[in-house]
Amino acid sequence: MGRKYKEPEPTVGNRLILLLVCLVSCGLVYAFVSAVHITNQRPSALKLESLALDEDRATTIEIFEADNRGCCRGIENLELWGAAVKWGSEFKFNNSEGCCNACKSMCTGKDGPCLCDTWVFCGNRRTCGSKFGECWLKKQKDNLAPGRQEAGEVVSWTSGLIYGKGEGIVGMETEYGTLHIKLFPDCAPHSVAYILGLLALHHCAGCHFYRSEGRGQSWDSAGNHINNAAFGPPFALIQGMLEAQGTTFKEIPEEDCPTIRRGSVAWIGSGPAFFISLANHVEWGRAYTVFGSVLPEDMDIAERIATLPTKSDVWNNVKVSVLEKPVPLSIQRIKKRQDI
Repeated sequence: MGRKYKEPEPTVGNRLILLLVCLVSCGLVYAFVSAVHITNQRPSALKLESLALDEDRATTIEIFEADNRGCCRGIENLELWGAAVKWGSEFKFNNSEGCCNACKSMCTGKDGPCLCDTWVFCGNRRTCGSKFGECWLKKQKDNLAPGRQEAGEVVSWTSGLIYGKGEGIVGMETEYGTLHIKLFPDCAPHSVAYILGLLALHHCAGCHFYRSEGRGQSWDSAGNHINNAAFGPPFALIQGMLEAQGTTFKEIPEEDCPTIRRGSVAWIGSGPAFFISLANHVEWGRAYTVFGSVLPEDMDIAERIATLPTKSDVWNNVKVSVLEKPVPLSIQRIKKRQDI
């Protein structure tokens, strides 16, 4: 009769190997489950004024390259006024983008002040009639308070603003300093129109920051993500509300949504909640309308706000840090700066 094979007794070394295998396996499972849990916090949470990782929107380094694309957006059914620098009856295009780019070409910053800061295009064949394609290039007396001729569904014109070097800068004033913000009307015209409306009120009662989260151990001082670090929390942002008391807020349509960079100022959903990013957030993809950017020299003010005392809260299953004391803010006019 054959001799029965006897299993060898586990040695101490074998036990250690088995233990390590178990630990590594458990760790991988935990990492996978955690990643699924975090990334399932969809941008729908933004309607509850929350920000979290969305893996479906995150792409590769191609996002950064695409950020260099130019914007040429305007507001339909709006005719902006101003002194004409190019008569539309003699200057026509097939689309509004051509008209916008013609204005931009007169505002390169290489030949002194912008000769054109406003474009007006008639693009509705039925209602424009013989004026279809007309592109009027104009110059405002005050491009932070542009003249408006007509607005509404009966208006056939589409209009847009162009801000050149040193122009289109507003101040977000707080007790910790003023954040100078360059507005992007060519990328987010509806958003910028709303900000200019707040500026015209000469007050922003009720506007404030209410959430602050630093860069933690996930991003360096330049806003670059650190390899193998988590994507939050904390999420490297300060978040607030831009809605003046006594006014009726109208949801802002989605506009240009580039990759969020350090200094980006963007809406959460359709507003009026917004945030200023303290880091480059490739992982968020193109999820948010960006309507401006904080000047680099003012980011220390945003960082200061991010260090203020907070308390923990949970929004839509996402852990956040809420300011113990909200920081009031106001929108201020800033004189033109030649160095920007």
